[in-house]
This record gives sequence, structure tokens and C-alpha cells, in this order.
Amino acid sequence: MFSSVAHLARANPFNAPHLQLVYDGLAGPCSSPSGPPGPPRRSRNLAAAAVEEQYSCDYGSGRFFILCGLGGIISCGTTHTALVPLDLVKCRMQVDPQKYKGIFNGFSVTLKEDGVRGLAKGWAPTFIGYSMQGLCKFGFYEVFKVLYSNMLGEENTYLWRTSLYLAASASAEFFADIALAPMEAAKVRIQTQPGYANTLRDAAPKMYKEEGLNAFYKGVAPLWMRQIPYTMMKFACFERTVEALYKFVVPKPRSECSKAEQLVVTFVAGYIAGVFCAIVSHPADSVVSVLNKEKGSSASQVLQRLGFKGVWKGLFARIIMIGTLTALQWFIYDSVKVYFRLPRPPPPEMPESLKKKLGLTQ
Repeated sequence: MFSSVAHLARANPFNAPHLQLVYDGLAGPCSSPSGPPGPPRRSRNLAAAAVEEQYSCDYGSGRFFILCGLGGIISCGTTHTALVPLDLVKCRMQVDPQKYKGIFNGFSVTLKEDGVRGLAKGWAPTFIGYSMQGLCKFGFYEVFKVLYSNMLGEENTYLWRTSLYLAASASAEFFADIALAPMEAAKVRIQTQPGYANTLRDAAPKMYKEEGLNAFYKGVAPLWMRQIPYTMMKFACFERTVEALYKFVVPKPRSECSKAEQLVVTFVAGYIAGVFCAIVSHPADSVVSVLNKEKGSSASQVLQRLGFKGVWKGLFARIIMIGTLTALQWFIYDSVKVYFRLPRPPPPEMPESLKKKLGLTQ
């Protein structure tokens, strides 16, 4: 799949068109029997080498997709694991609101009953599960963005770019949740059922013995309900917020910003996107937490029992968690791209052909 998409990416509108202009400008006029001689071969080679050193691979190549997947593993695995204490309290507030009455009370009760080590419960399934999810989420997002962009064509890619971001992220998250579901189920059991299990090694065999494979995948449909809207908002809101920040807030073009300044914009856009993500996905998150705790319940039964007010329990904690999480994930992901010298196309601009059609050129 990567190889076929990489082949399509050569004509992809997202493929940083300014790079081609750089190449064309450096190449100079070509020597030919009917044309003037070009610059000396040595200077041409040095110029080409300088451009080639700017990026380690082509946009849309197999190496590009693999390294994007690695960036997803690093960004999602580390951030979710770092926020395990907050996630643990949030889950307990959702499944037992009478005992854990708020975020600060939840921390106090947990520390009193389990000690400091108790706040780290579920770290192993969190790290494994969200690393796999990050691989699929970010890696496949880049794949589907290239794939759908080539299906739309250059002009429609620009006109329908928000729909493109939504479709690519939803497609990626569908597969990401299948990878996440088993570890998410184990994590919730460890965090919300006192005495059930303290480690993944204890929880996984026990869950399989009680319910078989269904124990690990019964929550995949609610996960889709929670994660697909979340991810659609995460990517589409981020992409459009970055575009808006460079257009209306940042006082200079992106091309004139340093790498550090670009990463600051990434962090701010990520946090803004994260707040919207938390609100959109919270009701389904509440259902997932309760469903994975209980045996024999269905998503519709849990939703009916919780009611409208119940599904919004723990929203403040989730906004703090997801806002911080999303901002850090985008920051780390973009930093990985910078470290590996991957192409990072600027915010999209209207193609010249479309400007002519709309009469925007003189």
C-alpha cells in the first residue's frame, strides 16, 4: 500500500510545490544543441546537493510514511503514559461519581487508598495500546491524505481541504482503534475495579478466561464512537487553526519563521484543537469507561443508565488532559519530522489555475 501511495504522491498537491520551484531555480537553463549553455556542472551539482540535504526523503515516499508512523508511536505512547494519573482519576469519576466527586477529591481518595504508586496503575497497557494507536493514527493519516488528495485533484483538494482532513483522519482512526481496543479494555479494568488486577500480566489472562476475546474487543464500537469524532476534530481543527494562525496572528510568513517558532505555532494550534476534541468525544468516553468495567452490558444500556447529565461527568478533567495531550502530541510529532528532516509542507494556498477561473489574477 505504501509503495502505491508513494507513487501517487509524486503528483500530489500537498507535495510542497515551493520545493519544485527551488529545484527549477537552482537547475538553471539546460544545455542543449539549440539553447544557451547552462552554468558549470560543478555549481549545478553543489546546488542540487544543497537542496537534497534539506530533506531526508520525498513527501509521500515509503520512508516518509514509516517515519510518520514512528512519530505517532513516540507522540501518543509517551504523552498518554505521562498522563496516566489524571486518566486514572478521570475514569474513576466516570464509573463511581459518588466516591470520586471531583478531580481534586479523586486524587485525594486515590492517594489515601493506594498511595503514590496507585496513580501509575494501568501504565503498561496505556503505553502499548496508545503507541499502536499512534502508529496507525498518524501514519495512516498521511497515507489517506495523499490518497484522497490524488483522487480529488489539485483544485478540489484546496476547495475541499477540510473534508479531506476529516475523511483521512476518520479512515486512519478506524484502524487505530482496532489496534488500541485490547489494551484500552485491560487498562480500564486495572484502573476502575479494585482488587481485579494490578498489572497487565495479571489482567489479560483473567479477562480472556472470563469472557474470551470478546473481553478485549467488546469496546471497539464505543471506541469508534469516541475516537473517530475526536480524531476528525483533532486533525481538521489543527490543520485549519495552523492555517488561521499564520494568516491572522503570526506577523510573518511561515517560510520566514524559525523551526522553534513554527513548533510554538504547532503547540498552540494543538491545544486549541484538543479542547474541542475533549468536548466532542466525552460522552462516548464515559460509555467506554463504564462498559469496560462491567460484564454483560451493552453500550446502549450504559448510555441509557447514565443519562444526559451522567455522560458529562469528568469533562473538566478531560479538557485539561486532552488539551495538554493533543498539544504535546502535535509538538512531538512535528519535532520528530524536524529531527528526521521530513518534508513539512506549508499551509495550502489556492492553485494558480483556480485563481484564474475565479478571476483573482490580473
